[in-house]
Amino acid sequence: MSGAVQVVNPMVLKKIKEKKMKKLIVLIAAMVLVAGYASAAEWSFYGSARIATFIDDVDGAPDTVFSEGLQGNSRFGFKSKVSDELSGAIEVGNSSSTWNTRIVWGEWNFGGGSFGVGQHYSPLNLFYSNQVYGGDQDMLNYGGVYSGRAPMLRLKFGSFAIAAVKPAAGNIDMPTIEASYSLKFDKANVQIAGAYDAGPDTGDASYVVAVGASLNLGPVSLGGDVYMGDNAEQLIWTTGAGEDNLGYLIVLGFKANDMVSFEAGYGNAEGDVAGATVDNYSYYAQAVITLAPGVYVIPEIGAVNSGNTDYYGAKWQINF
Repeated sequence: MSGAVQVVNPMVLKKIKEKKMKKLIVLIAAMVLVAGYASAAEWSFYGSARIATFIDDVDGAPDTVFSEGLQGNSRFGFKSKVSDELSGAIEVGNSSSTWNTRIVWGEWNFGGGSFGVGQHYSPLNLFYSNQVYGGDQDMLNYGGVYSGRAPMLRLKFGSFAIAAVKPAAGNIDMPTIEASYSLKFDKANVQIAGAYDAGPDTGDASYVVAVGASLNLGPVSLGGDVYMGDNAEQLIWTTGAGEDNLGYLIVLGFKANDMVSFEAGYGNAEGDVAGATVDNYSYYAQAVITLAPGVYVIPEIGAVNSGNTDYYGAKWQINF
């Protein structure tokens, strides 16, 4: 009826108010829990944007080729410290123009050591070179030792680490075992690392044993590694495929001042394939120019003999 006053049942109104109040209480409780966790944990966020601009001169090709692109190891992540015993990290990166998971890691410090679960750099990783060509190639496949980031269970006791890592290609029976140990002296560091994979039922086992060292003499630094193994391409990133693997690299650095430093390196990886030795090398020289804290341009010139390529260019990087 037009103009009539609609009377709301008091009981209905009461129920509506109660529902709204319950939703508000739930919302406030959730905010308190989030705020409480955030205040209990220490959070730190970070990122790194990297652009490569290089010219390749391939032997036998008619022209040089210029390329410019976002490096696959550009990244964004955060670290969390919940307590003195519990911490974690997540990191994503850009690979082939799609974002991929680099690190998902949780670690429990139980006093005498720590136990880690997730994906992170496994023990068989030695970093001595800072070669920027090839998306920060670091000569890792030309004499370096790089098993990458992998799902694993890791135990760490001081400078010793051992991990059960996602099996290498073809292994369906047991995890790959990786271990490392480091020694620190006044001006020098030494690292020993190794890995073993039993291989598939119908295939061959693989192993790698590596030693690396660095020496810091004021403005001058020296570093490098050497490794040997069998079927090493199943365990590390290397151009020396096949059996009887041998690889090494050496890097020399000089810091002129806080703005400019220089580095040069040479690396080689070889392996026996069907009775023939496959030998690959790379060398480079670079200048690291710090324009501001976290802002870098790194011009570099060098060569890789896989494809017989000479190159020159620069990496541009801002850490934030």
